[in-house]
Amino acid sequence: MAALRTLLLLGLLLMARGQRAAQRRRPPPPQSALEKVVAQEGLNLHQLSGKWFLVGMASHCSYLAEHSHQLEATTVTMTVLDGQSLAISTFRKLDRMCWEIRQHYLPTQAPGHFLLKGRRKSSKVNVVVGETDPSSFVILYYQKGRSISVKLYGRTSKVSDAVVDKFEQRVRAVGLSEDVTYYFPTYGFCDSTDEFHVLNGGKHSQDPLLALWLQRSVLLQLA
Repeated sequence: MAALRTLLLLGLLLMARGQRAAQRRRPPPPQSALEKVVAQEGLNLHQLSGKWFLVGMASHCSYLAEHSHQLEATTVTMTVLDGQSLAISTFRKLDRMCWEIRQHYLPTQAPGHFLLKGRRKSSKVNVVVGETDPSSFVILYYQKGRSISVKLYGRTSKVSDAVVDKFEQRVRAVGLSEDVTYYFPTYGFCDSTDEFHVLNGGKHSQDPLLALWLQRSVLLQLA
């Protein structure tokens, strides 16, 4: 009996060692697409201030695909807060009414990286400024969970072919394709709204209108 117990104990020890060795050999999880993105070097946030036009977007968002024929002209106004975070005001039409949604991009430890908090912890969005010429264009990356989207903004509603080529190269580099790349209208923009059509993503996160806007919006994939 003593010999049997010894053999059993030896077998358990060998099994435990094997499990520990397997754990040590387990490969690290694959990099997310966003982790491979290099943020713009020497970024000066203040140069991003002002008005931008949403020119194009690449995303596997199902809502975007189903309603690509109903895209609305969209503008964004960026304001630098405390020298390191961004206040974002987005203007677009919803049911033929102009709306403004205000959001706050919080800085992270990595330059050019920001965090947009959602209503739930699982709905947070990571944002990276990928490439920019502040006088002409900026390419932004958004990742929620494992889903990534890429957006091209211009200082005008139309950008040069060279800038479009840069954008499409960036799109392909994160595994997206032309089939999920959409370009937005260059007319019909909202310049302003009244106080009854302003939604604050932080203070009114339980507002059913905000939930509706986010669900139907193709701006940040927060639905």
